Amino acid sequence: MYHDNIMRKQVERVQTGVRIEKRLLKVLKALAEQLDMTLGDLLEGITLHALEGKAPFSDPTLAKIRQLKSVYDLDLTADDSHQLDEAGTGR
Repeated sequence: MYHDNIMRKQVERVQTGVRIEKRLLKVLKALAEQLDMTLGDLLEGITLHALEGKAPFSDPTLAKIRQLKSVYDLDLTADDSHQLDEAGTGR
């Protein structure tokens, strides 16, 4: 497939049941909407950048993320990763 003279790679996508922190999901969904893309496309982009050690967001996008985190009261940071307890489950 060609789009804007760029060869696009074809992939096979699958549905997955992933549990994610509620406020984080709200921020990601709002960001995807702001960027006019699907949540899946956003997550794929973030993940592919991370796997290569690259920053996935420009400065203007990071500013938008800060705004969205404030709107949805998201106070989690990268330091909280792997340190979260799920309410009512002890995990």
